[in-house]
Amino acid sequence: MDTQIFNKVEVPKNNESEPVSHPTQNSHITDDLPDLASVNKDDEPVDFDLSEEPKKTQKKKRKKVDRKDGASPFVTNLYDWVSAFLFALVLVVMVMTFCFRLVDVDGDSMLQTLQDKNKIIVTGLNYEPCVGDIVVISHGVELDKALVKRVIAVGGQTVDINSDTGEVIVDGIVIEEPYINGKTTQIGNVEFPVTVDEGTVFVLGDNRPISKDSRFSDVGMIPVESIIGKVRLRLTPFSEFGKVE
Repeated sequence: MDTQIFNKVEVPKNNESEPVSHPTQNSHITDDLPDLASVNKDDEPVDFDLSEEPKKTQKKKRKKVDRKDGASPFVTNLYDWVSAFLFALVLVVMVMTFCFRLVDVDGDSMLQTLQDKNKIIVTGLNYEPCVGDIVVISHGVELDKALVKRVIAVGGQTVDINSDTGEVIVDGIVIEEPYINGKTTQIGNVEFPVTVDEGTVFVLGDNRPISKDSRFSDVGMIPVESIIGKVRLRLTPFSEFGKVE
């Protein structure tokens, strides 16, 4: 138990009350403290401004940070432009590789639908060939260049050609061909009628008198996996820009 010690506090003489004693705990601690009245009696009050650093100091620090963390605005803008350009380039390459391709027509075998040197847009993503489609065929061992032809029949169908009338017959039905340039009077070296193998297509060029196509054994039936895609648009010449039928 702490011992209570009473310190006497003197009261001015004009006060008739008796001296009053106040209890104080742990007086042995207070005995060791210095007299506060004598501490810093000659020192001036010191004010400490802890709010903010001077603006000049902040500006200097900001400039140093700017110099360390980044380059000039010109270099930063150039970096942003180059990054955007590279991203766009990669995106275009991916789209052109998996969705669209730009192909040049080589030769006159597709007159009047397509002309030599036309630039065409081809799509091949999840494409399945259908009768009447104009397709681009990848060159293989038998071919020395890519071909642009029209699908006349698909696997399982039977094709015949009447060399006298120039009619093309698929499954016993004469097909209408308003797109051809010249009649199909040349049979080639394939024996007709012929049944198209599964997984392949029979193709002809629209310019029948000169087209090298499935009528000839060195081209023959085209495997579906050799088809790059379907021709969608003619890009050039710009005067003929539009959808290809």
